[in-house]
Amino acid sequence: MRVVEFNGAGGPEVLRFADRPIPTPAPGEVLIRVAAAAVNRPDIQQRRGLYPAPPGASDLPGLDVAGWIEAVGDEVLGLSIGQPVCALANGGGYAEFCAVPWQQCLPVPRGLNLVEAASLPEVFFTAWNNIMVLGHLGHGESLLIQGGTSGVGMAGIQIARKLRDAVVYATAGTEEKRQVCRDLGASEALDYRGDWDGILRKRVGERGIDLILDAQAGPYTQRQLDLLAYDGRLVLIASHLGAQAEVNLRQLVRRRQTLTGSTIRPQSAERKGRLADDLRREVWPLIEAGEIATHLHAVLPFSEVAEAHRILDANEQIGKVVLCLDEAAKRPLEGA
Repeated sequence: MRVVEFNGAGGPEVLRFADRPIPTPAPGEVLIRVAAAAVNRPDIQQRRGLYPAPPGASDLPGLDVAGWIEAVGDEVLGLSIGQPVCALANGGGYAEFCAVPWQQCLPVPRGLNLVEAASLPEVFFTAWNNIMVLGHLGHGESLLIQGGTSGVGMAGIQIARKLRDAVVYATAGTEEKRQVCRDLGASEALDYRGDWDGILRKRVGERGIDLILDAQAGPYTQRQLDLLAYDGRLVLIASHLGAQAEVNLRQLVRRRQTLTGSTIRPQSAERKGRLADDLRREVWPLIEAGEIATHLHAVLPFSEVAEAHRILDANEQIGKVVLCLDEAAKRPLEGA
């Protein structure tokens, strides 16, 4: 099969095509014939040498795939050959075939094609885990999402508004992106390069913000803790601005604040399966009803994987960039 691998660490120029054997699904896995694969920020960090694959995972990039089940390993429940699915892979999505634990597969929502389906798993697994599971977002609470037009940000805005009627604030780097956040339901969208915390402090007053979802960390960390309400939660999903931060622990204790974070990739298939069950039950019906939408910035042929990475390097995207491996992925599914 044709795959994309790394020739060292660096820019998009280190991406190269190669041939590898088609995987054989292990017990508990299915083999997916990949029709489309999304490009995510962890792929960029892995390419740069900053996010190594966890033990036992494929060294190939790619966490989002959609396609048809080609083979089924032992101990797989509820999935059959030929079935269209989208899945959160543990790596290996930049390939014509990808082996995935069966628990991490989801049905393609009715009305979506495989390109659109490939844009869903990584961002919705991440948004759900960090906003709903770790962040415990309650009905009517306030939420700040740093980077509102990232895939995770756009998923998070919609989940918070539709399922918790939350008051959502977001940051983004251009007025076009900020307007997208408002269109998705954010009450206010601010420039992350400006005095976003000062502006928000005037908006929320002494009440503070209940939950903040952030991928920057570093110097943002204490600024965000200063914004949090009593019993507020700051959830980190990355540390793009720095792995170290100086934190006022006395304030954190006095205000009963929680500082936590997660990455999903190293977690067990069983835990990811529980997240998949939540999404299937709570989010997929809203996607099928048109109340939650996926947003595609660009759909590129597999041969243009380097260009896809350049788009993310430049932070140009609004929503997801998806690689198409099979033109059938752009067509409606039979019976959809």
